[in-house]
Amino acid sequence: MKGDANDPKGLIFEAYRIDGITKPECRTIFLDWVLSLPVEQDTGLSLRSLIAEYQPGHPDHPMNDVMTEGLAGMAAPRRRGGWRSRARN
Repeated sequence: MKGDANDPKGLIFEAYRIDGITKPECRTIFLDWVLSLPVEQDTGLSLRSLIAEYQPGHPDHPMNDVMTEGLAGMAAPRRRGGWRSRARN
């Protein structure tokens, strides 16, 4: 369904309907989708719901990989700060 709580602007919905869409194009759409979600929305929950909705009917679509990678990236802890720690005198 276009324009639901998990995909307010229908971006994911439309991505699955673009013939010949590439993985880089899907990444761009995915980034726009993430940025369009309300701050208080649980992105992981929305992603899992969208994957469950679209992946079975479109098993070879590149957006499946992009959303799965996005979900995995959310689970990986990230280090804050510089690229390495420095000892201070």
